[in-house]
Amino acid sequence: MPAPVILFAFKRAHELQRTLAALQANYLAAQTELYVFVDGPRYAHEVGKVEAVRAVVDTIRGFKTIHRFYSRSNIGCADSIIAGVTQILQHHSTVIVLEDDIVTTPNFLNFMNQCLGHYAGVPNVFSIGGYTFPFRQPDDYAVDGYFFPRTCAWGWAIWADRWQGVDWALTDFDDFMADPIARRQFNAGGSDRVRMLQRAKSREIDAWDIRLCYSAFKAGGLTIYPTVSKVLNIGIDSPDSTTEIVYDRYRPVLDSGQQTQFTLPKQVQPHPTYDRRFRWKFSVPVRAWNKLLTYSIPFFRVGVRS
Repeated sequence: MPAPVILFAFKRAHELQRTLAALQANYLAAQTELYVFVDGPRYAHEVGKVEAVRAVVDTIRGFKTIHRFYSRSNIGCADSIIAGVTQILQHHSTVIVLEDDIVTTPNFLNFMNQCLGHYAGVPNVFSIGGYTFPFRQPDDYAVDGYFFPRTCAWGWAIWADRWQGVDWALTDFDDFMADPIARRQFNAGGSDRVRMLQRAKSREIDAWDIRLCYSAFKAGGLTIYPTVSKVLNIGIDSPDSTTEIVYDRYRPVLDSGQQTQFTLPKQVQPHPTYDRRFRWKFSVPVRAWNKLLTYSIPFFRVGVRS
């Protein structure tokens, strides 16, 4: 049976409708259990938006079964996802997770389920991602996935045994920060990771994914990514987005959705070309350039309007 899907929503009814329409168009949708968690409003002006989201969720059809959970109060993004995934993994051995701004290709569930089955007994495959940058596939690379030591937050899947080992409280954080070798090794998966972990620990950011990244790092785990993206994030341009990104450096080339059987890597290790390209995407020069574009684009937009 296909793994259940958990969908987290909050106050973006328009984006949620697009996410659901795409998910309903997946080949395995009718065979899949769907769990939907809707967080509660933080402020009075969000009540109407949250109610609009709940109204959309009330009308969902097209899945094997649908389970709806509506929170009366605001739990917050990180705590909502951690609690929701933990709850469902008490009853299932695997889950596929989406947020309300992730549009999937029709074969997204095929790829995720095939990877969940194929690597279930390979503990250093920590999780599965549905997104990838638009990397050109190397001429000598004939499979449909590659490995990298960084988890994916945009359409992802995981096994219960991997999830249950995560230390969400970061109890060894002080020891980690006192170890320059460990910090350097962690940042090998992206120059932003130590800083993000610090901000998550201090609650400066409401982030669950960097803590999952850290757990995967300690376990020596890898994430398998598709060579062609199975998801598109539509939340970056949303007026209700909490991200500071304006320049979208993440826009992928999407899979056509026709392929339903995938050839997966037999060797669980990063490929040199993909490894080099992925690290470059999260290098200091690239991050600095993208930050410049993020802040310069609004400036130029204002200039054009004026």
